[in-house]
Amino acid sequence: MTSGSELIDRRMEKLRRIRAGGYDPYPANYDLTHEIPRILDDFSHLEAPELESARHRVRTAGRIVSIRGHGKVSFAHLSQGGGRLQIYVRRDRVGPEEHDLFRLLDIGDFLGVEGELLRTRTGELTVFADSVQLLSKSMRPLPEKWHGLADVEVRYRQRYLDLMANPRVRSVFVRRNRIISFFRRFLEDRGFLEVETPMMQTLAGGATARPFKTWHEALGIPLFLRVAPELYLKRLVVGGLDRVYEINRNFRNEGVSTRHNPEFTMLEFYQAYSDYGDLMDLTEEMLKGLVREVCHGLEVEYGPSTIDFSTFRRYTMAESIREFWSGETAPSAEDLMDSTALETLLRDRNLEVPPGTSWDRMLGLLFETVVEKHLIQPTFIHDFPAQLSPLSKRKADDPRFTERFELFAGGLELANAYSELNDPEEQRERFREQLIDREQGNEEAHEMDEDYVRALEYGMPPVAGEGIGIDRLAMLLTNSPSIREVILFPHLRPSRRERDSRDQE
Repeated sequence: MTSGSELIDRRMEKLRRIRAGGYDPYPANYDLTHEIPRILDDFSHLEAPELESARHRVRTAGRIVSIRGHGKVSFAHLSQGGGRLQIYVRRDRVGPEEHDLFRLLDIGDFLGVEGELLRTRTGELTVFADSVQLLSKSMRPLPEKWHGLADVEVRYRQRYLDLMANPRVRSVFVRRNRIISFFRRFLEDRGFLEVETPMMQTLAGGATARPFKTWHEALGIPLFLRVAPELYLKRLVVGGLDRVYEINRNFRNEGVSTRHNPEFTMLEFYQAYSDYGDLMDLTEEMLKGLVREVCHGLEVEYGPSTIDFSTFRRYTMAESIREFWSGETAPSAEDLMDSTALETLLRDRNLEVPPGTSWDRMLGLLFETVVEKHLIQPTFIHDFPAQLSPLSKRKADDPRFTERFELFAGGLELANAYSELNDPEEQRERFREQLIDREQGNEEAHEMDEDYVRALEYGMPPVAGEGIGIDRLAMLLTNSPSIREVILFPHLRPSRRERDSRDQE
């Protein structure tokens, strides 16, 4: 079996011969008349007699993904833009010099070709080449199995190989792009303005999460990669931008899993003179439109489940616990409002409840344990305990809860939204409560942001805001089991080679 280094040596020798023949193996450009997907779209319906009579000429290019034939006649397939097209190279047609050049090519090389479109005896649409030009020599052999690069580590670390070898991967990221494009159109059609807010912030605010920390040499201050753009976007609402949105990268220094990556993409938007109920309605309308456009219907396959976006269920957090309770008799509504009863319910499920755990946190923990795994169909969970939502407005009829909702589908949390707290004194007090929580060991608790409170003191209108996780939504709409499948370059632990290289430095 030929080793990888031997294959590279062979390609190096071919490169030397190509240069010796007077050819530039890396030219600067190649003028195309057609990209391969356009050729397939425009001419695939034509039969052989129509192609022969019309004599359609094309000048196209792509990566060689197969070569076969010997002597004076050869066939190859070029891949470009998600399409694949056969070319037919004959010595008496391209001339001896270009034919000799073609004989030095390998799978993985980029090739330009000009000629007429015909069909072979097998009926395959083919470019009958008049000329060929090497556009880039590939010095490493491509993955052996073109129909599936199976090594997950290689796929994620060397995404360029994954894109070459696995056609589905390209389709995943094309669909991801369509999701983002739809959101932009939807929001801008409703008067939202796209903005940009700082990715490096003096305070890590807008979410309860552990941040990444860095240092700015010129200013001599610590900075944090943002965990959320929320507080800056709401400052813009204070300034008079009533409808704003940002498609943003957020960074959280937390665990890595099939649902979590240290950096991720969010859509976050704010609508003045609205509350969380308005955003529930808007979100339902938006996601129905999105799924219909990118999935061509309202049903989506995700793992073993079929997700139906024609219907969105709605439960308060307390209602959902009673609805999805399994086993013994479900707790009463009164039990869920009582700290002692909640602690008993948690301990009965063998869950640890540290001394001093608040009622708010116990209710949230019970929800996570009992309910989340059942949220396969699109479901809004609303009315969260106040301590779990330091930036949201309390419910007027029950201040233990806030006007907040999360959207779930496929067992994934997809969105988080609430009626924004715009009372500066209450916001300052909520921040103080978070500081106490932080002093007791919660590294994710929110810090005091005096400038944000000062902004609220100038007056912020009633406003509702929402964040939608683009990565998780892409998982759902592409039937991808891991977030790493929908992020082009996910973060991974260093490979053994990378660790050894660092140890030697």
